Amino acid sequence: MKKRPDKEKQNGSISTLIGVDARIEGHLDFTGTLRLDGRLEGEMTGRDGVLIVGEKAQIKADINVHKAVIMGSITGSVNAQDKIELYPPAVITGDICAPMVTIESGAVLNGKCIMQKPEEVKGKPSAPAAKPSPPSGKPDAQ
Repeated sequence: MKKRPDKEKQNGSISTLIGVDARIEGHLDFTGTLRLDGRLEGEMTGRDGVLIVGEKAQIKADINVHKAVIMGSITGSVNAQDKIELYPPAVITGDICAPMVTIESGAVLNGKCIMQKPEEVKGKPSAPAAKPSPPSGKPDAQ
């Protein structure tokens, strides 16, 4: 059995820790590395930050970060500029968007996975429908 590397060590030192007994409502903006083991409801932004969601964490929020390592429960969208990693027992109910995504066996994603940078997805018009060619192969008379 392969041993999984310590998630905290691969992401540098943790600059902020929100413990399992903490509950936050509203908008949380951070830099550096944040480990969340408690509950959060609202929005979370860490454009240059790394978010680590602990196994007991419960989040109901839209999240925008540089990188996310998720082992807890999230209801909402997760957008990362660099990478999203899901490890069991992670459960995400919502869409995720990042150029690189890792989902380890046992983690659950109930939503869409878009593998692009979030800013490339937002505001991009959908491709126009192709005009059907005339059945006879002759150009349309207009």
